[in-house]
Amino acid sequence: MSIEKLTKNAISLLKNLIETQSFSSEEERTALLIEGWFTENEIPFQRTKNNVWATNKYFDESKPTMLLNSHHDTVHPNSAYTNDPFKAIVKDGKLYGLGSNDAGGCLVSLLATFTHFYQQENLKYNLVIVASAEEESSGPNGLNSMLAIIPHIDVAIVGEPTLMNLAVAEKGLVVFDAIVEGTPSHAAHPNNNNSIYNTINVLQWFKDFKFDKTSKALGDVKMTVTQINAGSQHNVVPAHVDLVVDVRVNDAYSNQEIATILQEKSPCTKITPRSLRLNSSAISTEHDLVKAGIAMGRETYGSPTLSDQACLSCQSLKLGPGDSTRSHSANEFIYLAEIEEGIEIYVELLNRVIV
Repeated sequence: MSIEKLTKNAISLLKNLIETQSFSSEEERTALLIEGWFTENEIPFQRTKNNVWATNKYFDESKPTMLLNSHHDTVHPNSAYTNDPFKAIVKDGKLYGLGSNDAGGCLVSLLATFTHFYQQENLKYNLVIVASAEEESSGPNGLNSMLAIIPHIDVAIVGEPTLMNLAVAEKGLVVFDAIVEGTPSHAAHPNNNNSIYNTINVLQWFKDFKFDKTSKALGDVKMTVTQINAGSQHNVVPAHVDLVVDVRVNDAYSNQEIATILQEKSPCTKITPRSLRLNSSAISTEHDLVKAGIAMGRETYGSPTLSDQACLSCQSLKLGPGDSTRSHSANEFIYLAEIEEGIEIYVELLNRVIV
């Protein structure tokens, strides 16, 4: 099938995906649409829960394997929508609708690319494509659950909106629950150990603290206090204040190292990570994928946003049509030209690397 026909079919699939609700953990119906793509293109596939996946026709276990991945779940629509988020609307070259940019455009572009290469013999890499679930919620039944099921992966392209530039690194994430303690008392009595007042210095510490190691691709670790909760009534000084701290980790640290540093140095009574599994990720700028992309005129950068790269231990490149700044926004959209360009660039990139 020609690239033009694949592109037309990919855009049609994206319109159907937009008009089919697929909140995280509720992707059953969009998984059926993706099954339909494989069926129509006579490609054998497998489905594990709401993850749909396939390998190229001439899969050879003696060769390295490249993963093509993007997700078909969405967040709930932003309350500021003026369009119907579940209506695929084309206007002025833009395709509007929930999930159009994040990450439906990437997913259908990768499906078209995989289909283009599916029947080719003697590829340097095997191809595995996974249309995955639960990316937006970092849930237990997404790409992370597929790594023990699909063939071993040596390198990955993760489809997220990057304007088709090369995100050669991505920050990891650790969310901490922290406690600042004090002495509970009646508000009418003197109290020099008020947990809320104690929090003032703690907040200043978080604001001022700097992690020593920086990253060429990702810059500094970014730490932000994002939630505060304390007290139950006006005349009671609470025993403690609860904080939530969001830490975006560069590739100079593991998540465990960040946790150790904060547990040793922070002035909180207690600080506990919710999870350490969403690590930073990167790919060498000397990898053939990156060198090929640079030769095609694509720029490299480090991404501050999280994706399913976080669950991969292999080298991975984040690359896809669309613009990350539109993700989760009201009246989300992707340009049709971005999808057309995305498929062309994906195909040319893989032609330079795997053919």
